[in-house]
Amino acid sequence: MCLAVPGKIIEIDDSSSLRMATVDFGGLYKSICIQYIDATPGDYILAHAGIAITRLDPGEAEATLNDFETLAKQFIPDDHVV
Repeated sequence: MCLAVPGKIIEIDDSSSLRMATVDFGGLYKSICIQYIDATPGDYILAHAGIAITRLDPGEAEATLNDFETLAKQFIPDDHVV
């Protein structure tokens, strides 16, 4: 089973043979190949195994991230430092 979390493209690097982007997944920054999708900084994407598989509607991506945050607060004790 795979879990896809929306990530926001921070910057794009076109300097190599593959188009790569730095993507923010809730504070975790990863280098993701965006060679096969049309995306720009500020776009939200879903990635699997380091490759972007689709671009997301910004409103839907932000709603999903808000839902994940709400769920996380249900399971993290108030005195836990993140």
